[in-house]
Amino acid sequence: MEQAYLEPHQIITEMKLEILYSSDNSLHRRITRAAANRPAFALSGYYDYFQNDAIQVLGKVEHKYLDSLSDTDRREALDKLFSTNIPMVIFCRNLEPFPECLEFARKYDVLLARTADLTSDHIAALTSALNVHLGPRTNLHGVFVEVYGEGVLIVGESGIGKSETAVELVKRGHRLVADDVVDIKRVSAKTLVGTAPEVIRYYMELRGIGIIDVRRIFGMGAVKPTEKVDLVINLEHWDDKKPYDRLGIDEETTDILGIKIPSLRIPVKPGRNLAMIIEVAAMNNRNKKMGQHTAKEFSDKLYASMLAKQNNNG
Repeated sequence: MEQAYLEPHQIITEMKLEILYSSDNSLHRRITRAAANRPAFALSGYYDYFQNDAIQVLGKVEHKYLDSLSDTDRREALDKLFSTNIPMVIFCRNLEPFPECLEFARKYDVLLARTADLTSDHIAALTSALNVHLGPRTNLHGVFVEVYGEGVLIVGESGIGKSETAVELVKRGHRLVADDVVDIKRVSAKTLVGTAPEVIRYYMELRGIGIIDVRRIFGMGAVKPTEKVDLVINLEHWDDKKPYDRLGIDEETTDILGIKIPSLRIPVKPGRNLAMIIEVAAMNNRNKKMGQHTAKEFSDKLYASMLAKQNNNG
């Protein structure tokens, strides 16, 4: 799979930056590292472990340091920085770039931009945007819906009823994100975000009917372009010989892009209202994140009751 990348002109548009120097080539360089780097050590001459493929952000500290240097030392420091094939340089706090910056930006064809944002605020926003666009990604076969604010990824073998269940959930007021193929990105160390491929976004296949446009049939309130992945539900055919967890104490997870997502196995057989079960599963998952684990509370009460009865009998 080809590595995801961004081009500086996309960053300029998304972050609403002021362009100080650009060329056609500098606007279309490939940015592949989801990180923003403050080159304080590099400006002082230390280039070990320098991330030259990251966007370089200069704030008040870097600006003050450069201002303290002699003209010769400043030229040398900036020449070295711009010569390392960095993709772009951003000045924060509306700081005025030194004339040498513009000179070396032209010499080495490096895009130069500026923002009024505080340095820490801009780096946080920029890093978040880069993670969304450049973070690890994969695609899974399944249906992705938002249920009571929880992103529920429904997986299972073909024909088991994933899309039909999603339609019932939409009719109950929940929202479809993706059907059949779900594109998933890791946007932080703990967060996955799912969306639909552009070509099939808001479309759904129902056997016997064909392709439907959920947005047109159920309205704009029935769809959502993206959602965080909070729960994985694996639908499987009911097996009388298979033991199923009846208390909910055993917690399973599904590893997606190195992040473990809570998951459930829901057996399917005639008469089971899957949409209702998934609604309850979503609400229960939300309760767990709020520190309310009903199964453990019930188990603790049952154990305390048995212990009390044993003590009374003793």
